[in-house]
Amino acid sequence: MRKEMKETLQSFDKERLHRWSQEITEQILTLPEWMDAHMIGITISGAYEVNTTYLIEKAWELGKRVAVPKCHPKTKTMTFREITAFSQLEVVYYGLQEPIEAETREVIHNEIDLLFVPGLSFVPSGYRLGHGGGYYDRYLRDFKGNTLSLAFPIQLIAQMPIEPFDIPVQKIVTNERVILTHD
Repeated sequence: MRKEMKETLQSFDKERLHRWSQEITEQILTLPEWMDAHMIGITISGAYEVNTTYLIEKAWELGKRVAVPKCHPKTKTMTFREITAFSQLEVVYYGLQEPIEAETREVIHNEIDLLFVPGLSFVPSGYRLGHGGGYYDRYLRDFKGNTLSLAFPIQLIAQMPIEPFDIPVQKIVTNERVILTHD
């Protein structure tokens, strides 16, 4: 499923994905979770993911604080570190951009008001197919703030296998709609 979705995303025109990313950002800016958040947790997007650069720049413009994940492969855990500029990032394994530890400070779970949870595919109930490391599922166990995922419409699927340790997000935001995933 992961391989298939990656191939689907890579087959799309980058200009269309760029336009959709901007439309998704516009949707986010209207949400109460966004408006009320002082600190957001967000990944630095890859080439075929919803572009998070727009949201990060908007957050800084609005005086919000931004924390991005730092993965710890030996323990399969991650922490979030506050960045104030893109220059505080470095490219690590698999081409991921992560915060430079010497230039950033760690942010604890309860400091983050709104966490953007990445994924490759999503079902309307809020469950997602991640990239396979389980980092977010482990992090979400102790996270009490708001969670949402950004998705292109093609990433929404009817069903997927759900494991007992999977934790759904509260909302999925596409360029077309906002999906409330729980009652």
